[in-house]
Amino acid sequence: MPRRLPIYFDDHSEPLERRIAVGLHKLALAMKHQAWTKANDDGLSPTQGQVLATLAAEGELTGTELAERLGLTLPTTSDAVRVLVDKGALVKSPDPRHPRASLLGLTAHGRSLARKVSTWPDFLAAAVGELGDDERPAFLSGLVKMLRSLQTQGLIPTSRMCVTCRFFEPDVHDGPMPHHCAFVDAPMATGHLRLDCAEHDEADAARRDAVWRRFAPRA
Repeated sequence: MPRRLPIYFDDHSEPLERRIAVGLHKLALAMKHQAWTKANDDGLSPTQGQVLATLAAEGELTGTELAERLGLTLPTTSDAVRVLVDKGALVKSPDPRHPRASLLGLTAHGRSLARKVSTWPDFLAAAVGELGDDERPAFLSGLVKMLRSLQTQGLIPTSRMCVTCRFFEPDVHDGPMPHHCAFVDAPMATGHLRLDCAEHDEADAARRDAVWRRFAPRA
């Protein structure tokens, strides 16, 4: 009869949640280091890079809107914007919605810098590519759950995720693509979920809660 070995690591390991958190912290450190390195190469700061990337993705925004998107204070955002205006990367124009506000937009130079900024996360995407075909959708689903939890606690800015959008219909189809996007009228697999969608239209609180109750058990 084979010898039964004690399950040593059950009693000599930190909780799995803690070990995953440590791993995420190490990823965050790598991202921070890479952002500073790439930003320095491009003559920017990481915050300036975030400003350029956000405006490239969303179009013109006011300083307040930009600060909200980035989860930064208005003074910090304003400092980055001022430097980018001086560099000729941003231009201000009147905001027709608010006479006292200005819209921030990219110049041709700013768009060129934004294209460089868009490559900063490529090293991390390459690392994600090491995950298997089944692991990547599961990892994405886990990220959705974590981001929603952090958003609910007010710890990070609201992200334009499928699960908070009025067009998202979870678990309505059989088979490998159980979800549905009413905006394009097409089924979705878990691997199709978006964390920042330009067509996002936030659902009201009651619908968000109802959608999450249907989505979370299947995700």
